Amino acid sequence: MAESTALNVAVFGASGRMGRTLLGLIAAEPEHFRLCGASAAPNDPALGQDASTLCPALPRGVRVVAEPAAALSGAQVAIDFTLPAATSVHLQACREAGVALVLGTTGLSPEAQTLLGETARSLPVVYARNFSVGVTLLTELTRLLAERLGEDYDAEIIEAHHRGKVDAPSGTALALGEAVAQARGKPLAEVGVWARSGQTGARIPGHVGFAVVRAGSIVGDHTVMFAADEERLELTHRATDRGVFARGALRAAAWLAERPAGLYDMRHVLGLAG
Repeated sequence: MAESTALNVAVFGASGRMGRTLLGLIAAEPEHFRLCGASAAPNDPALGQDASTLCPALPRGVRVVAEPAAALSGAQVAIDFTLPAATSVHLQACREAGVALVLGTTGLSPEAQTLLGETARSLPVVYARNFSVGVTLLTELTRLLAERLGEDYDAEIIEAHHRGKVDAPSGTALALGEAVAQARGKPLAEVGVWARSGQTGARIPGHVGFAVVRAGSIVGDHTVMFAADEERLELTHRATDRGVFARGALRAAAWLAERPAGLYDMRHVLGLAG
């Protein structure tokens, strides 16, 4: 019997919305992926149960644990879509276990960002604020348009997400704003406008504005608007199912498995990075 070539994957936050979506996709592709570890937050009702209770399509044999290190046993790649407060713990666990990481958590603290860079010196890590293939291409188009249109075109970014999202603007919106700012040779921290209220005065040329919507069960909408006096150009991406992010993360995991240490993003996964 030929040896299986399925990738051994550990999922942090297995009981969350993204975690369950990942489990379903892993179960649907047993020839490509095998769940070998799953973790959940302390006091989560799923702790101690078999992961198949979260996704009945999974074969039994993987217990949901609280300790990230235990979830990494036997894993080649871990996937993390949990909360920023857990990121540093997960990064440290991956460093100690020598397990590559796909990280999709947004709203990272400066300390976690520093640890992310340090971890990538010894492990391959794919970090992206959005794992959608469409959003990755949207970001590239945004960068191109910002460069070619210049500051004669005002740039505005509008994003909408479900009522439970805890950070704003979204990580994807920030990445889009960074693409605009970098194409124009300025840091986003210098030109970003995060809120408008009251007597704000006229718009300052070159600034990048953000508008945020939180409502219902919106999975994720992002629009980049470039507006001049005679015309307006808008690029829009709408996610209708969070499976698009999970599918992109698994694509990144498969790509990452054979890579050397380094910090990568979805542009590398899709062959767009220089």
